[in-house]
Amino acid sequence: MNKKSFVLEQGLYLSWGIALAATLGSLYFSEIQKFIPCTYCWYQRILMYPLVILLGIAAVRNDYKQSYYVLPFSVLGMGMSTYHYLVQKTPWFQSAGSGCGIIPCNTAYINWLGFITIPFLALIAFTLITVLQILIIRNARSAAGK
Repeated sequence: MNKKSFVLEQGLYLSWGIALAATLGSLYFSEIQKFIPCTYCWYQRILMYPLVILLGIAAVRNDYKQSYYVLPFSVLGMGMSTYHYLVQKTPWFQSAGSGCGIIPCNTAYINWLGFITIPFLALIAFTLITVLQILIIRNARSAAGK
C-alpha cells in the first residue's frame, strides 16, 4: 500500500477519530472535570462538533469531496485556537481575555509541561484535520487524473 492509497483509504477515518477525540475531550473537561468553557472555547466547540458528523458520514461513504466542506471549519478552528492560545500565553493578547465573559478567556485550566492548554490541544486537532483534508484532496485529484 503506497502513501496515496493509505491517505485515501484511511484519511477520513483518521480525521473523524481526531474530531471525535477532541469532542469527547472537551466534554470530559466540561462535564466530568466541571471546567466551565469560556466564550472562545465555545467558538472552538461550534467549529469542532459538526466535524464529527461530517467526517463520520464522509468516512463511511468514502466521500472525498466532503473535504471541501470540512476545510472551512478546520481552518477557522485553527485561527480561533491560535488566537485563544495567544490570549492565554502572551502578555500582548492577555488583556483581550479578561473581559471575555463569565469565565475569562485567559484562564488556563490545564497547563501540562508549561505549554499544553486546552486551546493548544484544539489547535493540534484542527491542524491535523486540516492537513489530512488537504492531502485527501490532493490525492483524490491525482487519482482521478490517472
